[in-house]
Amino acid sequence: TPPGLRPTTEFDLDWVVRVEHDPANADFITTWPRARHSALLREPHSRHFVVVDAAGERLGYVILRGIGEPDGCVELLRIVIAEPGRGVGRAVLRLVKQMVFEELDAHRLWLDVVTTNERARALYRSEGFVEEGILREAARRPSGFVSLVLMSMLEQEYQADD
Repeated sequence: TPPGLRPTTEFDLDWVVRVEHDPANADFITTWPRARHSALLREPHSRHFVVVDAAGERLGYVILRGIGEPDGCVELLRIVIAEPGRGVGRAVLRLVKQMVFEELDAHRLWLDVVTTNERARALYRSEGFVEEGILREAARRPSGFVSLVLMSMLEQEYQADD
């Protein structure tokens, strides 16, 4: 059974922060305190989801930003899977694309990914995202500054791939 998405609640946030701060994830994402995740739950143009399996067990989380903005560009701000390498990320990315282009009627879905995160970059490319450029030393991680690859998919590319 493929994973599903449900809105994140305050109850989930301790788990979200724990997964986010796991050393396996911390070099690839900007870690936030619980309060920042909590505030995002109330932002009108953002959505915070928990990835769940058929039994309701939490597998990861997703944050989207820019929903309902006039330009129709939605940012996949974060996708974190608690135990990568089991195909959950690909299934979740497909759910996100479907939601963004079919339900939210967006024109563009974009993200940035650490240049050294080859697993994620390969996943995004294989799912139709195009690398647009490099944001040099644009984010600070525990190991220092890292560069990010800007990637996107347009609605017509999603429709053509469907």
